[in-house]
Amino acid sequence: MGFIPVAPPGTMGEGAIDYRLARQAVLRQYRAGELSEHEVCDAHPELMRAAVEYSTAITEACPVCADGTLALVSYVFGPRLPPYGRCVNSAAEIDRIRRRKGVFTCYVVEVCADCRWNHLRRAYTL
Repeated sequence: MGFIPVAPPGTMGEGAIDYRLARQAVLRQYRAGELSEHEVCDAHPELMRAAVEYSTAITEACPVCADGTLALVSYVFGPRLPPYGRCVNSAAEIDRIRRRKGVFTCYVVEVCADCRWNHLRRAYTL
């Protein structure tokens, strides 16, 4: 009998990268005064637009301003997609891309529309 690796329930699975430790480091530096607010709250205008109009809201409060709630913006990159990626916000869109030939990578960014905080949350292959 061989060992078959299976991702535990609730985890991201094979080929996934979680950026929680990097996020904690940035927030620790910000709270220690080593980084200013304009250095951590610097979301690009297109990312802000996507966060307001084409994202998935979560109930988590912003770690910087504590007033705003976070939104998750997902971008998929791969063959036959625009060079700047494709913004997706539903499982159906991801499934359609997953059925295409090629390797696709999804990047999930958390964004606060109030203070412009943004950080890469995770990346995974489809």
